[in-house]
Amino acid sequence: MNTKFAIAYLTGGDEVFGPNLGGATIYTNARAGYVSECPNVGAFIKNLKFSLGLENTVMGSILFDNMEAQKAAETWLKANPKDWEPWLAGVTTVDGKPGLEAVRKSLKL
Repeated sequence: MNTKFAIAYLTGGDEVFGPNLGGATIYTNARAGYVSECPNVGAFIKNLKFSLGLENTVMGSILFDNMEAQKAAETWLKANPKDWEPWLAGVTTVDGKPGLEAVRKSLKL
Protein backbone atom coordinates (compact mmCIF):
# COMPACT_ATOMS: atom_id res chain seq x y z
CA MET A 1 0.00 0.00 0.00
CA ASN A 2 2.93 2.31 0.68
CA THR A 3 3.82 2.31 -3.02
CA LYS A 4 0.28 2.88 -4.30
CA PHE A 5 -0.84 5.72 -2.06
CA ALA A 6 0.89 8.84 -0.79
CA ILE A 7 0.75 8.21 2.95
CA ALA A 8 1.79 10.68 5.63
CA TYR A 9 2.63 9.04 8.94
CA LEU A 10 1.56 11.03 11.98
CA THR A 11 3.84 11.18 14.99
CA GLY A 12 2.75 10.84 18.60
CA GLY A 13 1.27 7.35 18.49
CA ASP A 14 4.12 5.48 20.14
CA GLU A 15 1.97 4.49 23.12
CA VAL A 16 -0.59 2.87 20.80
CA PHE A 17 1.48 1.64 17.85
CA GLY A 18 4.91 1.28 19.42
CA PRO A 19 8.14 3.14 18.72
CA ASN A 20 9.37 4.02 15.25
CA LEU A 21 5.86 4.76 13.93
CA GLY A 22 4.87 1.19 14.76
CA GLY A 23 7.79 -0.27 12.79
CA ALA A 24 8.75 -3.88 13.34
CA THR A 25 11.85 -6.01 13.09
CA ILE A 26 11.48 -9.36 11.37
CA TYR A 27 13.75 -12.26 12.24
CA THR A 28 14.33 -15.54 10.42
CA ASN A 29 14.08 -18.37 12.91
CA ALA A 30 15.39 -21.92 12.68
CA ARG A 31 15.19 -24.77 15.16
CA ALA A 32 18.00 -25.14 17.67
CA GLY A 33 21.09 -26.68 16.09
CA TYR A 34 19.89 -26.40 12.49
CA VAL A 35 22.39 -23.75 11.40
CA SER A 36 25.34 -25.79 12.71
CA GLU A 37 23.93 -29.03 11.23
CA CYS A 38 23.36 -27.41 7.84
CA PRO A 39 25.99 -24.65 7.61
CA ASN A 40 25.27 -23.97 3.94
CA VAL A 41 21.61 -23.18 4.64
CA GLY A 42 22.77 -21.41 7.79
CA ALA A 43 24.96 -19.09 5.73
CA PHE A 44 21.99 -18.25 3.52
CA ILE A 45 19.73 -17.59 6.52
CA LYS A 46 22.36 -15.36 8.14
CA ASN A 47 22.86 -13.43 4.88
CA LEU A 48 19.16 -13.00 4.11
CA LYS A 49 17.99 -9.40 4.52
CA PHE A 50 14.68 -7.99 3.34
CA SER A 51 14.02 -4.30 2.90
CA LEU A 52 10.77 -2.38 3.07
CA GLY A 53 11.19 -1.51 -0.62
CA LEU A 54 11.52 -5.17 -1.55
CA GLU A 55 8.43 -6.11 0.45
CA ASN A 56 6.41 -3.22 -0.96
CA THR A 57 7.38 -3.99 -4.54
CA VAL A 58 6.74 -7.73 -4.46
CA MET A 59 3.51 -7.44 -2.47
CA GLY A 60 2.35 -4.61 -4.74
CA SER A 61 2.86 -6.85 -7.76
CA ILE A 62 0.77 -9.56 -6.11
CA LEU A 63 -2.00 -7.38 -4.68
CA PHE A 64 -2.36 -4.64 -7.28
CA ASP A 65 -1.09 -6.25 -10.47
CA ASN A 66 -2.65 -9.68 -9.79
CA MET A 67 0.71 -11.34 -10.38
CA GLU A 68 1.30 -14.85 -9.04
CA ALA A 69 3.65 -14.81 -6.04
CA GLN A 70 6.37 -16.85 -7.77
CA LYS A 71 6.30 -14.56 -10.83
CA ALA A 72 6.38 -11.45 -8.62
CA ALA A 73 9.42 -12.78 -6.75
CA GLU A 74 11.17 -13.79 -9.98
CA THR A 75 10.48 -10.38 -11.53
CA TRP A 76 11.94 -8.65 -8.48
CA LEU A 77 14.98 -10.96 -8.43
CA LYS A 78 15.73 -10.31 -12.10
CA ALA A 79 15.44 -6.54 -11.64
CA ASN A 80 17.46 -6.33 -8.39
CA PRO A 81 20.46 -8.68 -8.43
CA LYS A 82 22.63 -6.28 -6.43
CA ASP A 83 20.13 -6.52 -3.57
CA TRP A 84 20.05 -10.33 -3.34
CA GLU A 85 23.56 -11.32 -4.46
CA PRO A 86 24.93 -10.81 -0.90
CA TRP A 87 22.43 -13.41 0.33
CA LEU A 88 24.48 -16.06 -1.49
CA ALA A 89 27.91 -15.18 -0.09
CA GLY A 90 29.45 -18.46 1.05
CA VAL A 91 26.45 -20.51 -0.15
CA THR A 92 26.99 -23.44 -2.50
CA THR A 93 24.81 -25.78 -4.50
CA VAL A 94 24.37 -29.42 -3.47
CA ASP A 95 27.35 -30.35 -5.65
CA GLY A 96 29.56 -27.65 -4.12
CA LYS A 97 29.43 -25.05 -6.89
CA PRO A 98 28.89 -21.34 -6.14
CA GLY A 99 25.25 -20.66 -5.29
CA LEU A 100 25.33 -17.22 -6.86
CA GLU A 101 26.19 -18.57 -10.30
CA ALA A 102 23.48 -21.24 -10.03
CA VAL A 103 20.83 -18.64 -9.21
CA ARG A 104 22.01 -16.30 -11.94
CA LYS A 105 21.81 -19.18 -14.43
CA SER A 106 18.35 -20.17 -13.19
CA LEU A 107 17.12 -16.60 -13.64
CA LYS A 108 18.86 -16.36 -17.03
CA LEU A 109 20.87 -13.32 -15.97
